[in-house]
Amino acid sequence: MLPRNRWFIAAALAYALLGGLLGLTWLAFPAALPAYALRAHAHLMLLGFVGMMIFGIGLHVLPRFTGRPLFSERLADAQFLLVNIGLITMVTGWLADARLVTTAGGALLWIGLLLFALNVVATVRPWARR
Repeated sequence: MLPRNRWFIAAALAYALLGGLLGLTWLAFPAALPAYALRAHAHLMLLGFVGMMIFGIGLHVLPRFTGRPLFSERLADAQFLLVNIGLITMVTGWLADARLVTTAGGALLWIGLLLFALNVVATVRPWARR
Protein backbone atom coordinates (compact mmCIF):
# COMPACT_ATOMS: atom_id res chain seq x y z
CA MET A 1 0.00 0.00 0.00
CA LEU A 2 1.31 3.43 -0.91
CA PRO A 3 2.24 5.74 1.97
CA ARG A 4 -0.41 8.28 0.88
CA ASN A 5 -3.13 5.67 1.23
CA ARG A 6 -1.81 4.79 4.70
CA TRP A 7 -1.92 8.49 5.56
CA PHE A 8 -5.58 8.63 4.51
CA ILE A 9 -6.33 5.75 6.87
CA ALA A 10 -4.31 7.32 9.70
CA ALA A 11 -6.12 10.63 9.15
CA ALA A 12 -9.46 8.79 9.25
CA LEU A 13 -8.64 7.34 12.64
CA ALA A 14 -7.42 10.70 13.95
CA TYR A 15 -10.64 12.38 12.77
CA ALA A 16 -12.74 9.63 14.41
CA LEU A 17 -11.00 10.24 17.73
CA LEU A 18 -11.25 14.02 17.39
CA GLY A 19 -14.89 13.91 16.29
CA GLY A 20 -15.75 11.52 19.10
CA LEU A 21 -14.04 13.76 21.63
CA LEU A 22 -15.91 16.80 20.31
CA GLY A 23 -19.18 14.86 20.51
CA LEU A 24 -18.52 13.76 24.08
CA THR A 25 -17.57 17.31 25.06
CA TRP A 26 -20.77 18.60 23.50
CA LEU A 27 -22.83 16.02 25.44
CA ALA A 28 -21.11 16.75 28.74
CA PHE A 29 -20.87 20.54 28.43
CA PRO A 30 -23.24 21.74 25.70
CA ALA A 31 -23.07 25.38 26.79
CA ALA A 32 -19.26 25.42 26.62
CA LEU A 33 -19.13 24.94 22.86
CA PRO A 34 -20.29 27.22 20.04
CA ALA A 35 -23.61 26.62 18.31
CA TYR A 36 -21.96 25.00 15.27
CA ALA A 37 -20.03 22.39 17.29
CA LEU A 38 -22.52 19.70 16.26
CA ARG A 39 -21.89 20.46 12.57
CA ALA A 40 -18.16 20.25 13.20
CA HIS A 41 -18.64 16.90 14.96
CA ALA A 42 -20.77 15.52 12.12
CA HIS A 43 -18.27 16.56 9.45
CA LEU A 44 -15.32 15.19 11.40
CA MET A 45 -17.09 11.84 11.66
CA LEU A 46 -18.59 11.64 8.16
CA LEU A 47 -16.06 13.35 5.93
CA GLY A 48 -13.13 12.91 8.29
CA PHE A 49 -13.52 9.34 9.42
CA VAL A 50 -15.76 7.73 6.80
CA GLY A 51 -14.57 9.80 3.84
CA MET A 52 -10.85 9.47 4.52
CA MET A 53 -11.22 5.74 5.08
CA ILE A 54 -13.03 5.41 1.74
CA PHE A 55 -10.35 7.48 0.01
CA GLY A 56 -7.49 5.42 1.43
CA ILE A 57 -9.04 2.05 0.70
CA GLY A 58 -10.58 3.14 -2.62
CA LEU A 59 -7.34 4.49 -4.03
CA HIS A 60 -5.64 1.23 -3.10
CA VAL A 61 -8.32 -1.26 -4.15
CA LEU A 62 -9.99 0.21 -7.25
CA PRO A 63 -6.89 0.02 -9.47
CA ARG A 64 -6.46 -3.62 -8.45
CA PHE A 65 -10.10 -4.39 -9.25
CA THR A 66 -9.76 -2.88 -12.71
CA GLY A 67 -6.31 -4.26 -13.46
CA ARG A 68 -5.10 -0.77 -14.34
CA PRO A 69 -2.93 1.65 -12.40
CA LEU A 70 -4.51 4.65 -10.73
CA PHE A 71 -5.13 7.30 -13.38
CA SER A 72 -3.07 9.95 -11.56
CA GLU A 73 -0.99 9.63 -8.40
CA ARG A 74 -0.45 13.40 -8.49
CA LEU A 75 -4.21 14.02 -8.41
CA ALA A 76 -4.48 11.69 -5.41
CA ASP A 77 -1.64 13.51 -3.62
CA ALA A 78 -3.29 16.88 -4.29
CA GLN A 79 -6.60 15.44 -3.12
CA PHE A 80 -5.02 14.35 0.17
CA LEU A 81 -3.79 17.87 0.85
CA LEU A 82 -7.00 19.60 -0.23
CA VAL A 83 -9.45 17.42 1.71
CA ASN A 84 -7.40 17.52 4.90
CA ILE A 85 -6.66 21.24 4.81
CA GLY A 86 -10.25 21.89 3.78
CA LEU A 87 -11.80 19.81 6.56
CA ILE A 88 -9.56 21.26 9.26
CA THR A 89 -10.24 24.80 8.00
CA MET A 90 -13.98 24.22 7.80
CA VAL A 91 -14.19 22.73 11.31
CA THR A 92 -12.02 25.53 12.70
CA GLY A 93 -14.30 28.08 11.06
CA TRP A 94 -17.37 26.54 12.68
CA LEU A 95 -15.78 26.38 16.11
CA ALA A 96 -14.55 29.99 15.79
CA ASP A 97 -17.88 31.14 14.29
CA ALA A 98 -16.04 32.49 11.25
CA ARG A 99 -18.25 32.01 8.21
CA LEU A 100 -15.62 33.04 5.65
CA VAL A 101 -13.12 30.53 7.06
CA THR A 102 -15.78 27.81 7.03
CA THR A 103 -16.67 28.61 3.42
CA ALA A 104 -13.03 28.60 2.31
CA GLY A 105 -12.49 25.23 3.98
CA GLY A 106 -15.63 23.85 2.38
CA ALA A 107 -14.46 25.00 -1.05
CA LEU A 108 -11.06 23.31 -0.62
CA LEU A 109 -12.78 20.15 0.58
CA TRP A 110 -15.14 20.13 -2.40
CA ILE A 111 -12.25 20.57 -4.85
CA GLY A 112 -10.52 17.60 -3.20
CA LEU A 113 -13.70 15.53 -3.55
CA LEU A 114 -13.87 16.52 -7.22
CA LEU A 115 -10.27 15.35 -7.76
CA PHE A 116 -11.14 11.99 -6.17
CA ALA A 117 -14.20 11.62 -8.41
CA LEU A 118 -12.22 12.46 -11.55
CA ASN A 119 -9.40 10.09 -10.60
CA VAL A 120 -11.77 7.22 -9.84
CA VAL A 121 -13.83 7.67 -13.00
CA ALA A 122 -10.66 7.85 -15.11
CA THR A 123 -9.32 4.72 -13.39
CA VAL A 124 -12.42 2.50 -13.66
CA ARG A 125 -13.72 3.75 -17.01
CA PRO A 126 -14.88 0.84 -19.15
CA TRP A 127 -13.86 2.44 -22.44
CA ALA A 128 -10.12 2.45 -21.62
CA ARG A 129 -7.79 0.01 -23.30
CA ARG A 130 -5.98 -2.51 -21.20
